[in-house]
Amino acid sequence: MQQNAFGNPSSGSTGRRGGIRWWVILLFAGYAAWSWFGNSEPDPFTGEKAHYGATTDQEAQMGLEAFRQVLSEERPLADNHPNSIAITEIAKRLVNVASAVEADLAAENNMASPKLAETFQWSVAVLESPQANAFCLPGGKMAVYTGLIPVAQNNDAMAVVMGHEIAHALLRHGSQRMAQQKLVQMGQMAAGIAVGDMDPAQQQMVMSALGATTQYGAVLPFGRSHETQADEVGLMLAAAACYNPKEAIPLWERMSQLNGGQRPPEFASTHPDPSNRIAHLQSLMPKAEKFYAKYCGANK
Repeated sequence: MQQNAFGNPSSGSTGRRGGIRWWVILLFAGYAAWSWFGNSEPDPFTGEKAHYGATTDQEAQMGLEAFRQVLSEERPLADNHPNSIAITEIAKRLVNVASAVEADLAAENNMASPKLAETFQWSVAVLESPQANAFCLPGGKMAVYTGLIPVAQNNDAMAVVMGHEIAHALLRHGSQRMAQQKLVQMGQMAAGIAVGDMDPAQQQMVMSALGATTQYGAVLPFGRSHETQADEVGLMLAAAACYNPKEAIPLWERMSQLNGGQRPPEFASTHPDPSNRIAHLQSLMPKAEKFYAKYCGANK
């Protein structure tokens, strides 16, 4: 080890390592910023900048592969089963208005329609399972689990749930989560370099703090924002397809009672608190009723 004029170990090598380390961190930060902002596009549904981790074609391909995997592991009901027939009809009505609703919501932000719905290869499967759940993957592949049927109780409520899931796909939330996860991973790599010279206890403390900050400050709020967006777009889809949007309120009241009503506090969840979600849906009812009147007219 080199010594300085006073006989103490030289700090030159440590200083050089520190300088190199901070240059690497700055490079990580620069690349992360370029990756994040370079892949941003205006979101027609919100009017805000959104960041995507894949192209729409890549998203659709991943959605198709995931759907095939689900079908290979689950038990779809036969097409002529009454539940399949009912849910297929709801899906058709929602899909039939999806392009028009896209255009309406984009116009509210003075933007052109993304016309994503017309590129999707839509299909729906009903899966035999006690799960009270449904999903719509990028590219339009949908599934409804039979456990959701007794919770929904009627076609209007089922349309609200399915509209919500379709909205996630139209809003490209999966791709947005991919972009966010990539940014988080870059941050974790940079942090790993930054703590390289710390003792193990300090490293663990810093990385734990970073993980908590990322989880509660970015990941979970990001998820709640997506749920709120999907609630709004999904409600407009259901209303435009001539389903009663007011059924969203009792639906989410029932959903909130699943698992005995036990859930983490909102700050620790990817989903809004049920009471906040219901209040938001109630505030959207005048808008949903306008969509119903526009598309359903005399059927109201």
